[in-house]
Amino acid sequence: MTDESMSFSEPADAAVMAAYALADAEAELDWDAAAFPVDEEETVVPTFADLGLPTHILRAVTELGFHTPTPIQAEAIPPLLAGRDVVGVAQTGTGKTAAFGLPLLAGLTKDRGVQAIVLAPTRELAMQTADALETFAATTRNARILAVYGGSSYVPQLRGLQEGANVVVGTPGRVIDLIERGALQLDTVRFLVLDEADEMLRMGFAEDVETIAAGIPGGRRTALFSATMPPAIQQIAATHLTDPVRVEVARQSSTVDTVEQQYAVVPFRHKVGALARVLATADARAAIVFVRTKSAAEEVALELAPRGITAAAISGDVPQRERERIVERLREGSLSVLIATDVAARGLDVERLDLVVNFDVPREAEAYVHRIGRTGRAGRTGRALTFLTPREKSRLRQIERLTGTKLREVELPSPRDVSLHRARQLLDRTSARLQAGRLDVYRELLADQLATTDLALADVAAALMALAIGDDGPAVRRTERRVRLEEQVDEDGEFLAASFEPGRDKPAKASRSHRSAAERGGRRVPTRGMKRYRVEVGHKDRAQPGAIVGAITGESGLPGSAVGKIDIFPAFSLVEIAGDLSPEVRRKLAKAHVAGRPLRLREDEGAPVRRPRVGARRPRYADR
Repeated sequence: MTDESMSFSEPADAAVMAAYALADAEAELDWDAAAFPVDEEETVVPTFADLGLPTHILRAVTELGFHTPTPIQAEAIPPLLAGRDVVGVAQTGTGKTAAFGLPLLAGLTKDRGVQAIVLAPTRELAMQTADALETFAATTRNARILAVYGGSSYVPQLRGLQEGANVVVGTPGRVIDLIERGALQLDTVRFLVLDEADEMLRMGFAEDVETIAAGIPGGRRTALFSATMPPAIQQIAATHLTDPVRVEVARQSSTVDTVEQQYAVVPFRHKVGALARVLATADARAAIVFVRTKSAAEEVALELAPRGITAAAISGDVPQRERERIVERLREGSLSVLIATDVAARGLDVERLDLVVNFDVPREAEAYVHRIGRTGRAGRTGRALTFLTPREKSRLRQIERLTGTKLREVELPSPRDVSLHRARQLLDRTSARLQAGRLDVYRELLADQLATTDLALADVAAALMALAIGDDGPAVRRTERRVRLEEQVDEDGEFLAASFEPGRDKPAKASRSHRSAAERGGRRVPTRGMKRYRVEVGHKDRAQPGAIVGAITGESGLPGSAVGKIDIFPAFSLVEIAGDLSPEVRRKLAKAHVAGRPLRLREDEGAPVRRPRVGARRPRYADR
């Protein structure tokens, strides 16, 4: 489980990374009086200077501007410095990286070989932990820290070991691989850290952890941190730790307290429409949407695009390089919505996250705390909204018992709310545009139009506003059933074309007789108003429609609605994009990658192509 020790606000700002790791909970200290005896009249809170840290480590902490440790740091650092083993039980937001990281760095010597190994459940957490240790080690001359993880080339990792890395932070699988290759020797290791041990076991790393721990010589220090202590974790502690000091931080320290928790009951077939309406009206700087499966991540991201929401999806199938690009876009602000599975989001920390949506209820109540801990960090408040189908309402009680918080049921935004919200945003920008000037040409056109027609100024302004927010008018009613459905939503037909109407929450199934020959096989006829482009990624690259949409919209700045139908073939894909692309947009798209490969977007030359191979999976919503 990711904790606030990973709370790095910007990857380029190492000082801020460490700042969050050291003292994000500084303002809400909750000390155990038995651990720190004080007189009755005055409470004495320890500082980092009271913990016994070496001068050079203390200097690094002080230069970051922090003096007061969090509870887990105050209780874990002294015994680790004294050579004791430690078991730390703590929820998210407690500052665990500094709790084991500072003693680890304090114990490094000039000896050759790897002296410390930190095991983390995911590559993202391994990378962020290594970054934090690098920051703490600013005043430690002999610290050489290396992150090793799967999904990335062995070459730089092998080179790092050859060049003398003495602290290895990695995932169990990659650490085992390097040991078996003979590149990582364990005979010099004197400090072992098992971070998020419960998560490592849940992900199936129990055997790897046992193998690594058993291969390290006796006499080492071992620190085990876990959010929970199930029997399997207790067994590991009993086997590999010697007379450990148990440090436990109360559950109340969780960032759950800083998150406004809400829920809404949503039928499964309406979930995507509900999500789009929430995102369209939330005004969140960035949001993360949790789904259960890899395929759902891609499909939800793809479904949001025609609703005007640009989103990117990450899952275990997304190559590491592409994943890092997506996360960086989220941090810098060029991407605002991320769809993710629980495993793919491990270790993810982005300061801009204001909203967490549980599109699918987590299978385990503990995972709920992990998810909503992505927001409401470092003194900030956040919002978490959970979608429950009518059959899942019993899960609500489990979550409330775990968090000790009663979730508030909320009414979801309607299609009308979406249109009004977008219109108000447009009006808010109007004053600034008026002050910018250069409007005479538009005034003249408007005056001519009003002079030659019977249109009222208010009607013209209303129509222009509707067009500006993407409301093209009532949807075309193709079937009697669709007419009945739309009349139930809005009998006047208003706001339906601003998208998010219930009929779009579940794609209609066209009968084979109504599909053209081009759609049944052979070459598909381009949609009116769209141009077809070819991109050089396909099934062999494990490309998914959502990833292609995200890459195009993220690099070019085009809205998701500008991307139309997508056909994925073995070696390439065909993508429909509205209108002609300007030279500037084409230059931006030259930087776009999917699955680690450049798109190399160009206009389709029109040569006949075969339809995607039989049996090749296409997301349910790829043609929408």
